[in-house]
Amino acid sequence: MLWFVVINIIGYVVMSEDKNKARKRRERVPEKTLFLLAAMGGALGVLIAMYRKRHKTRHMSFRIGIPLLLLLNIFLYSYFLR
Repeated sequence: MLWFVVINIIGYVVMSEDKNKARKRRERVPEKTLFLLAAMGGALGVLIAMYRKRHKTRHMSFRIGIPLLLLLNIFLYSYFLR
């Protein structure tokens, strides 16, 4: 459970920081890094940040990929936490 909390906080913070960097036109976080964080179990944090910060919501790969990774996270967490 600790991993779930930590990785989702990290996912949320990294997604939020990428939005701030986008506004300031600074070097951005690669999209593959955001997907990797989501695949490692942080999909919920990335998804929440995505919609709260309105970041990457126009990208079809994020609108479909992150929710799919969230479903995968739910399946894997439920399997391993039994």
